[in-house]
Amino acid sequence: MVKVILPDQSVREYPGPVSAADVAADISPGLARAALAAEVDGKLVDLARPLGEGEHRLRLLTGRDAESLEVLRHTAAHVLAQAMRRLYGDKVQYTIGPALVDDFQYGFYYDFDLPGPVSTEDLSAIEDEMRRIVKEDLPITCETLPVEQAKARLAERGQAYKQEMIDDLVQLQDAKEVSLYAQGEFLDMCRGPHLPSTGRLGKAFRLVSVAGAYWRGDETKPMLTRIYGTAFFDPKQLAEHLERVEQARKRDHRVLGKQLGLFLLSEQVGPGIPLWLPNGATVRMELENWLRGELVKRGYSIVYTPHIGKLDLYRTSGHYPYYKESQFPPIELGDEEGYLLKPMNCPHHIQIYKAAAHSYRDLPVRLAEFGQVYRFEQSGELNGLVRVRGFCQDDAHIFCTPEQVEAEVAGCVEMVQMVLQTLELSDYRVRIGLRDRGSDKYVGSPDNWDRAEANIRHVVQNSGMRYTEEAGEAAFYGPKIDFVVKDAIGRDWQLGTVQVDYNLPERFELEYAGADNRAHRPVMIHRAPFGSLERFIGILIEHFAGAFPLWLAPVQVAVLPVSEKHVDYAATVAEALRNVALRVELAGGPEKIGAKIRQATLNKIPYMCIVGAREEADRTVSVRHRTGGDVGAVSAEALVGRLVAERDSRGATIAFEVPGGQPADTPG
Repeated sequence: MVKVILPDQSVREYPGPVSAADVAADISPGLARAALAAEVDGKLVDLARPLGEGEHRLRLLTGRDAESLEVLRHTAAHVLAQAMRRLYGDKVQYTIGPALVDDFQYGFYYDFDLPGPVSTEDLSAIEDEMRRIVKEDLPITCETLPVEQAKARLAERGQAYKQEMIDDLVQLQDAKEVSLYAQGEFLDMCRGPHLPSTGRLGKAFRLVSVAGAYWRGDETKPMLTRIYGTAFFDPKQLAEHLERVEQARKRDHRVLGKQLGLFLLSEQVGPGIPLWLPNGATVRMELENWLRGELVKRGYSIVYTPHIGKLDLYRTSGHYPYYKESQFPPIELGDEEGYLLKPMNCPHHIQIYKAAAHSYRDLPVRLAEFGQVYRFEQSGELNGLVRVRGFCQDDAHIFCTPEQVEAEVAGCVEMVQMVLQTLELSDYRVRIGLRDRGSDKYVGSPDNWDRAEANIRHVVQNSGMRYTEEAGEAAFYGPKIDFVVKDAIGRDWQLGTVQVDYNLPERFELEYAGADNRAHRPVMIHRAPFGSLERFIGILIEHFAGAFPLWLAPVQVAVLPVSEKHVDYAATVAEALRNVALRVELAGGPEKIGAKIRQATLNKIPYMCIVGAREEADRTVSVRHRTGGDVGAVSAEALVGRLVAERDSRGATIAFEVPGGQPADTPG
């Protein structure tokens, strides 16, 4: 007897073996047509996989279920491999072909050992062959065979890499059997699951690029050919995805960073350790100065701490060994205790707190720092500014009484919201990161964790923000509130964070004198509205496509004389702008005015002030916005006043309306 429990808790019973496909057909013909795979007792399986005797929980998956996308893309990889064998012959060896559901750009890839080169120009022909395979609607079947028999079947097809993979399964997992998937003449070793037939792949797939890859990452081996593609259930979804990828290409902060002179990554300095060029340093300076001013208004004290500390400091905090795998190796100094490049600022701020005695009347103590920290990210994970090894955190730590915790957390949340609103990052979600109660990576007592999680929930609930809770997303010392921002092309980034910590004060034995004159333990709040300045600015570059709002723009105004006869008047205008601390570029060279305008536009300078004979005679300037809108002539005095008002409002005030109703650049 087979008992099947469906998601609505209804039960279906069968006298003998039954597959998920049989259950779908039993429920309705429509579901039988729509079903693509199944989840049986929490495991993703093929529709044809038989359900054994006993009780099973079954969820039938269609194109509406997120898990089905992985099945679709995994099947697309197999169809790609079959097409390559048909086009390039029996000498084609295929290695691995995973689905990439979480990859923004790609949906799947397959690595091949080919008899000859393949380039992007060949992808169209390969796609055509894949479409023929889809049209054939070949059934996809799975067969489980003993190891030696499976190896023999693959050896018949000349697949040495697959035989090696089977040997690995035997060595690492003591495998006795291997599952082989067949579709027509094509056979592959795979754990599945897959769609019921190649026809279910549909038409919404695209091959997008060709790259090189080493087998198992071993550079001593011959290079393989990796073909990337993506696939969706609906052609509209594919078109939208390809448009987002194209937008990402245009907005790529690595390309814009080089074009606009914002930052540099030098192999001689080291991968993942960015250098800020003058223009990028200006953007960073403006962000730091703005937030530092807000911190002072909110009662924070600014501190500075060193880039390294004794290893024992981080042993006490727990950062070593909890983050050992993501840290640079300790610096050994003979008989002296080792040092560590600073992975976090909090142990240093704790030492500043401990340097003086504190009463409950002193609390909260708020210490803030733009502090440089270091993490040893794997080289394959480095990505421009958004994934680096050395970065600056806009870090602060609040030491307060338990009664003050929720008010302080609410203030931190308000600051993050203010930052996101000012920078037009309005599309975000709030995530409460909780501990995974089954993990041993967290420090401190369960009571402390319960109190901290309750504090965070109360603040978020009282704020009225919508939120989700995710176990396993907490820091090792406490739960947190993360602001996950969606950028202009739909990707999610975790930026601002607020964390409640009852545990590090215990580990460092922090104290304050209470109203009863007895020693009490403070609570720590960790918060960073930007998070990492490097990541934040990388996202801002892409969000604004390099066209920063006036207050952040490295060069805010370009003064462009029509000819060299008007350079003196242009210099007078530039000086008036500089006198109110606007960043000005004077293009006094012999180039024609059209070339000067094009260059200023390419440099994404917000405003151009064009001066010629008429402007000099009238003591005016002709204003042009970088979007191409000619604003008209205004007096030099009016120009100064209006630009200062826009700069100081940080976007809330617009100096000039651009014809067509577009006052300024809009992200997205």
